[in-house]
Amino acid sequence: MKLTSIKTIKIMSKKIILMAILILLFVSYFGNAQTKKTTVVNTKTSIELIQFHSEHRCMTCNKIEELTRETLKSYPTIPFSLVNVDDAKNEKKAAQFEATGTSLFLYNPATKKKQDLTDMAFMNAGDKDKFIKELKKKIEAFK
Repeated sequence: MKLTSIKTIKIMSKKIILMAILILLFVSYFGNAQTKKTTVVNTKTSIELIQFHSEHRCMTCNKIEELTRETLKSYPTIPFSLVNVDDAKNEKKAAQFEATGTSLFLYNPATKKKQDLTDMAFMNAGDKDKFIKELKKKIEAFK
């Protein structure tokens, strides 16, 4: 009787450990797939930067986000949004910009004017200084 109880306890322990591992894997995989949005109350400027992305992001896509955020430290009133195009709730916004994967846009919600910066972003993602310089130039010209 004792031996059966010990075996049962060992089997139950293994099942609990396996369930815990599965839960951690699920949370770590799906926890990063949500749309992140940074909103800044803005009265001085009417432009924003929007980066669209797919569910699974490459190193360059992540670098574009990092460099965009760094550039925007010089423009604290310009909001930055990350929009997951694979999320059904973002379907309308992605269609508005014709975004199907990673893309970067300057956007003026008041006038609906938009400028696609995707080519600039991908071409300069490997050169931090050039990326920041080019993005600042685009922002200043868009204002």
